[in-house]
Amino acid sequence: MKKKPPTIRDVAAAAGVSTATVSKYINGAQRFSPAVEATIRGVIEELGYCSNPLAQSMITGRTKTIGLSVLDVSNPHFSSIIKGANRVALENGYTLLLVDTDETASRERPLLEALSRRVDGMLVYSRMAERELEWLVKLGKPLVFFGAQSQINLLSVGGDDRQGAYMLAQYLVMMGHKRVAYMGFSKSRRDEERRDGIRACLAAHQLPLLSYDSSAPTALEGERMSSSIMLGEQVPDAIVCYNDMMALGFIKEVQSLGFRVPEDISVAGFDNIQYGRYTSPPLTTVDLRSEQMGVIGMNKLLAAIAGDTSTDHTMLEPQLILRSSVMRRQPPID
Repeated sequence: MKKKPPTIRDVAAAAGVSTATVSKYINGAQRFSPAVEATIRGVIEELGYCSNPLAQSMITGRTKTIGLSVLDVSNPHFSSIIKGANRVALENGYTLLLVDTDETASRERPLLEALSRRVDGMLVYSRMAERELEWLVKLGKPLVFFGAQSQINLLSVGGDDRQGAYMLAQYLVMMGHKRVAYMGFSKSRRDEERRDGIRACLAAHQLPLLSYDSSAPTALEGERMSSSIMLGEQVPDAIVCYNDMMALGFIKEVQSLGFRVPEDISVAGFDNIQYGRYTSPPLTTVDLRSEQMGVIGMNKLLAAIAGDTSTDHTMLEPQLILRSSVMRRQPPID
């Protein structure tokens, strides 16, 4: 006959303690003398006892699971956030449960409501307007939001998009660019900050901003928009894309059209995804520290689960990553 797995009662009997003592030791709910803990630990190893996660959750009210909602898992920016968050979760004995909303706002609420029933807390990246997120707070779970909130008092973490955009535009001006364009994505709240940063810098130098809006923050959209930008009446000598994915798609297509990057047009993006350094030419970008965003977000959430009631926002400093997709423009010959 197949031998039954050992139970918590077996551990308690062999260690000479109560089942309550074993339970508290396993769940970290109480410390005991070194001798008692050593005895329990030794019996658990000897018997090969494995605690039942479901039973633990019924006792403690904790699932030891964290929910993380991202907009597009295929985008390396979000993959980096997941990597950072997961590393901290594992170090603290938590499992990450991932939801990909696929850049579709209508899917967010049902997915997050279902997720909230299975986790101890949630890290949320959302496209929904801030005024529409009150229901999220009412779910009653500890929350950390990616991106600053002005109307809802939530824990949050994010990069300084406006500052990063201003730095990038300043660099383009220093490199002699006069006709700067921005390929944006207005459905994102971060888009407004990036556009404002670029516009403010150019205005300080009395330069206009050529502005284009995309329907999705993807490489395919960067490809689609490239011909209308490069073959239109106002051809820019530099373009900043909403993210690196769009920039990579743009570079691929304009090169197919016969244009040279950066000789005919300089190209830059945001996020510093890992593939940007391997393109031809390598991509100039703004590093908003995606992986660190995941690390800080998870640490904030674990603190909230433990009872911390603070509701602060952490702003990460951007870093300009200079590569050869941007070149210096020679001054015009009189």
